Amino acid sequence: MKVFVSLVLVLFATEAVVAAEKPLKVFILAGQSNMQGHAHVRTFEHIGMDPKTAPMLAEMQNADGSPKTCDRVWISSIGCADQEQIGKLTAGFGAANNGPKIGPEFTFGITMQKFVDGPILLIKTSWGGKSLNTDFRPPSAGPYVFNESQLAAFQKQGKDIDTIKTEKAQVTGIYYRLMIEHVRKVLADIKRVVPDYDAAQGFELAGFVWFQGWNDMVDAGTYPHRDQPGGYDAYSDVMAHFIRDVRNDLHAPHLPFVIGVLGVGGPVADYGPDQQRYKATHQNFRDAMAAPSKRPEFQGNVAAVRTEIYWDRELTAAKSKENAFRQQARKLASDGKLKPAEERAAFEKLRAEGLTERERKVLDTGISNLEFHYLGSATILGGIGKGFAEAMAELMQLKHANPRE
Repeated sequence: MKVFVSLVLVLFATEAVVAAEKPLKVFILAGQSNMQGHAHVRTFEHIGMDPKTAPMLAEMQNADGSPKTCDRVWISSIGCADQEQIGKLTAGFGAANNGPKIGPEFTFGITMQKFVDGPILLIKTSWGGKSLNTDFRPPSAGPYVFNESQLAAFQKQGKDIDTIKTEKAQVTGIYYRLMIEHVRKVLADIKRVVPDYDAAQGFELAGFVWFQGWNDMVDAGTYPHRDQPGGYDAYSDVMAHFIRDVRNDLHAPHLPFVIGVLGVGGPVADYGPDQQRYKATHQNFRDAMAAPSKRPEFQGNVAAVRTEIYWDRELTAAKSKENAFRQQARKLASDGKLKPAEERAAFEKLRAEGLTERERKVLDTGISNLEFHYLGSATILGGIGKGFAEAMAELMQLKHANPRE
């Protein structure tokens, strides 16, 4: 028995040494507010209410309900808080205001551990309210060019066009540069973030995940024909430049790249009557985001993940019913000249009588933010992060099977 135990200990020790010697796998996560993540940890409970998502919750929580900490995944994040956040990956690396929150990084790291048997570093750069056409505009895309309708509007408003062009040039590409600068900073001193890192083991830039889009989708000035086929072609073109420039600037010519396609609201086929006016625009934009993955130059090394598939229909249905009761209470208040406290009481009565117990619990536990932030739902963002990791793993497998210089 002693011999057997000793042999097992030797095997474990050998495996630990081998794992320690594997190159550190580095993944970059970049984008705007939905990459930051606005899912409050209190929405974790909702994940467990559905048998289909409950297994994901088990990977995110300890037995006592506290968020798990990934022992071999570290993160450096800027943009979510006033200062850089570093440490082992756990909940709390989402948007800092009114937290703790998660973004896609939490389940991305948890899931990526299944595909990578060595240490992992996530470098996250995300800022809310940023566009690809201006803020993240990559160098090779050239300067932002105002279209004729924009210039005509400026003239009609009596604005100085030269001043506007100068101001635009000054802000163009700022966040692209900040992103690259931070990645380089972290890679230049990895031990600052990963204390056990040994330079002898080295690191590998293993993948890049992009999750952005809202500010471009709603920009009617930059995309004046957005409700028409091809209305967002300019986004696809700049996205292609972005991928090329990231690879060039980080000296990783075949870096696997995952595009998180904006999917707020879920599949457009499920849109209700009040959403029909957005249907064409939303679908056009989603198709434009995914389009670079179909270009010949990006075959096998760029993937598009349609995040609409992770939208939670039960949350939407319950919220829609609740909104109807809120509108009904407002009408009662208007007709009967109710005071604010009386209106709130009327709403609560309608809600209590009109919603099932499950619907009330779904709303109370599953939502922590607005719809354009995926309802601040850990169910949705958890699924998205997991989906990003699975898509990345497929690209990594393809790269390994077809290595290129």
